[in-house]
Amino acid sequence: MKQFMVWVLRVVPAIILLQTLFFKFTGAEESVFIFSAIGAEPWGRIGSGIVELFAAVLLLIPRTTVFGALLSVGTMAGALLVHLTVIGVEVMADGGYLFVLGLVVMFCSLVLLWLERKKVVGLINHF
Repeated sequence: MKQFMVWVLRVVPAIILLQTLFFKFTGAEESVFIFSAIGAEPWGRIGSGIVELFAAVLLLIPRTTVFGALLSVGTMAGALLVHLTVIGVEVMADGGYLFVLGLVVMFCSLVLLWLERKKVVGLINHF
């Protein structure tokens, strides 16, 4: 059962991150709006897409899941902070959908880090 839970915790955020890449890389209206609002269009949009792509791939590889989770937490912390301080929870009448997706990625990644806390502590001690 634990293996299934870990698999779900890895796949769900990876799918969300990969799904949003289409919007970032094609310059979808919502993505352009968000990154324009924070003064980071187009390079912030493209750069965050690249980071999210790496995070999704790392999440899916068992040996690198911790790195993907760390990258996801950092990326989502920034995204959620922008939602709460600049653009609002609801973006372009989406009903808070993007915000909720960010929360889901953050939650799954934090749980993965908790489950793999020995590896995280080992990484911290390594540096």
